[in-house]
Amino acid sequence: MRFLGNVLATVVGIFVFLMVFFFGFILIGLLFGGDSETVKVKEKSVIELDLSKVNYDYAGKTNFKDFQWYEDQHNGLSDIIKAIEYAKTDDDIKGISILNNNSNLGIAQTKALRDALENFKQSKKFVYSYADVYSQKDYYLNSVANTIYVNPIGEIDFKGLSTEIMFFKDFQEKSGLKMEVIRHGKYKSAVEPFLENKMSEANKEQTLALLNSVWNSLIADISKTRNIPTSRLNEIANGLLARTPEMALKEKLIDKIAYEDVYHADIKKALKVDDDEDYNKVSIEEYAEKIATTTADYSTKNKIAIIYAQGEILSGEGDVSYIGEGSMRRSLQEARKDENVKAIVLRIDSPGGSALTSELIWREIELTKKVKPVVVSMGNVAASGGYYIACNADKIYAESNTITGSIGVFGTLPNFTQAFNKLGINTEQVKTHERANNYTPFVNLDENTRAFYQESVEKIYSTFVNRVATGRKLTFAQVDSIGQGRVWSGQDALKIGLVDKIGGMDDAIKEAASLAKIKEYRTQDFPEYEKDFEDVLAQFGFAQSKEAIMKEELGIENYEILQRLKRLQQLKGVQAMMPYEIKIN
Repeated sequence: MRFLGNVLATVVGIFVFLMVFFFGFILIGLLFGGDSETVKVKEKSVIELDLSKVNYDYAGKTNFKDFQWYEDQHNGLSDIIKAIEYAKTDDDIKGISILNNNSNLGIAQTKALRDALENFKQSKKFVYSYADVYSQKDYYLNSVANTIYVNPIGEIDFKGLSTEIMFFKDFQEKSGLKMEVIRHGKYKSAVEPFLENKMSEANKEQTLALLNSVWNSLIADISKTRNIPTSRLNEIANGLLARTPEMALKEKLIDKIAYEDVYHADIKKALKVDDDEDYNKVSIEEYAEKIATTTADYSTKNKIAIIYAQGEILSGEGDVSYIGEGSMRRSLQEARKDENVKAIVLRIDSPGGSALTSELIWREIELTKKVKPVVVSMGNVAASGGYYIACNADKIYAESNTITGSIGVFGTLPNFTQAFNKLGINTEQVKTHERANNYTPFVNLDENTRAFYQESVEKIYSTFVNRVATGRKLTFAQVDSIGQGRVWSGQDALKIGLVDKIGGMDDAIKEAASLAKIKEYRTQDFPEYEKDFEDVLAQFGFAQSKEAIMKEELGIENYEILQRLKRLQQLKGVQAMMPYEIKIN
């Protein structure tokens, strides 16, 4: 037996050695075998603004601890905006082309990018736009262009905003798969689909107010650049009066109906390039990488730390796609202890999540605020837990179409008792004390247990409201009256005191510099995420993710519906979460 054990140990050792050698060899190739040269921008170049791979404000820095390998991505929206700002004064860049762009960015992110393009145009360089089909959000972005082209058989989607909510009450009753809900807040519609078959009046009220506020913000910008009164834009949307290229041209939403070859020919004319020659192009991702890696200015020691909090708030380390207390608390601590960091801007794009994690991050901000100024910049969403971690900042900036507020909490407990009974499965418990057993989904929730959970929800709601009241210098009653889980647009949040000013990231950074009393500074991005061996395998595609497989088989829309159900069933502890269902179309 010892002999067999030694043989097995030897085989395992050889296998581990070969695996380490194999992956080490691949990593060395990836690290040192690639082209390290940055892209060279030629004279009379045009930036191609393809946003299909831009998903987050911050693309992330990652430290793979097991391999002492560091990765820094530069294709986040913040990098794209910096690149456009630099291009304004780059003599080699003559214009920007937005060609058949399909963006994954949210509405507030789209506004930030649109503002950057508007600023770029002040250099007298051109922004041209062409599409076969303009979605409503993409038209909002492209409406900033000097000249807007559309394919002769294309179309423009301009009809106003909507959102759709799916309800599961009947499904629960028929299947026996039930979600027990404990909540505080009459507007807390994240769990309403499990309680009702239709929207409550409170939810309709807040959703319609939100949509109207966001829409008014969009058409105000379009009206300014296209010189069309907002009243007429509403008439166009109401009557679908821009549904064909000819109708859109008549209403002045576009400038030219043409094929793509005409579009490129017009760019050549603007650049004074011969018809039989091609013009120089550079992708926005390559240009952003170049700017990020070659234009950093280290002449000043003063820094403003920008800490990105994006995605749902969960436990653990965190990633570019979700907020974890590990990376967030570490980032705040590092920025707080760094003497060269004079102020912090917390960029939030989050619908909330774990109340406990939100509280831990809130506490770290509270400690940091005693040492140096903290300013919040809100992106697409900074609601519920996303607002929790913002409320104690020295100043809060939001875009006019940011979704924020949703000050309320809830808890959900899956219950399968009815379904199991239908299948002939029964559960019985034995315990030494009345409350010795934890909650189980196989036994009906009794009133005493519900009361204990409700007590926890009420305590966290009270804590949440007090945090906001203290941070925003309001009374408990004032916050409670605008809380109850209700969501607000950034513009409306300004009126009720939840934010201080309407503005983007640049405005927040300038405010942070002002509070820190510094004029010259550079920025430093956080967090730096820490990952291990398993994450390396996923990073290089040695195994296709379960998510990718399911998206491929189900389709993206069906996959998103499945994820809504799954996430609500898996929530643990009390949640400070805004409604999942607010997806503006």
